Amino acid sequence: MTAMFFAVFAMSGIAQAKADQCAARTDMVKALGEKFHENQAARGLVNPNVVLEIFISDQGTWTILATDTHGHSCVITAGEGWDGGAVAAALPGA
Repeated sequence: MTAMFFAVFAMSGIAQAKADQCAARTDMVKALGEKFHENQAARGLVNPNVVLEIFISDQGTWTILATDTHGHSCVITAGEGWDGGAVAAALPGA
């Protein structure tokens, strides 16, 4: 199943996540909430098989997950210093 997810994910044009950063979406969401106090802030459809989700905390930590149609999620990237206002202000025409 992981190989199929990576194949679909690779076709989406996004870099592949490490296999050790993948788990059932319910487990990932629970861990992000308990460990980092992150909650979903946005989501978007990458293709018919993959949803991209952004989780952020009030402390500024953030995680981007990709989830397939079987509910299997992988961490794409994560970091600190999330500031949604600064991103919007940096965009032309914003």
